[in-house]
Amino acid sequence: MEAALTLSSEVGIKPACEALDIARSGFYRTEARSSAPPVDSKKRPASPRALSPDEWQGVLDILHTERFTDKAPHEVYATLLDEGEYHCSIRTMYRILDENKEVKERRNQLSHPVYQKPELLATGPNQVCPGISPGSLDR
Repeated sequence: MEAALTLSSEVGIKPACEALDIARSGFYRTEARSSAPPVDSKKRPASPRALSPDEWQGVLDILHTERFTDKAPHEVYATLLDEGEYHCSIRTMYRILDENKEVKERRNQLSHPVYQKPELLATGPNQVCPGISPGSLDR
């Protein structure tokens, strides 16, 4: 593409691409990528409806109260709604807890023990297959 770029300034884009056997669409795509500012997809502007840092901390403080320490965000949300209070959605409560590393899998997960695989060594015929006698194979 570098050669096409330098040649296009002298003879034009179409003849340069034809001479170098390059698709013009590829030339234009490369040009657009090189001239465009880099896009960071991870940084998006905050929503105007997002919680302020004070509101965020307030929800975290509510979730840390003794009353709600052992309750799931669904239960906290329902209890607060019954009392006429609304601070944020259930999903936002989970986001707040996740950001503070306070959400984990609570189900009992199996851990498989590490064990030594059996190694079968034969020093003679018919020693590896247990339960098979030499006479049972003659049928």
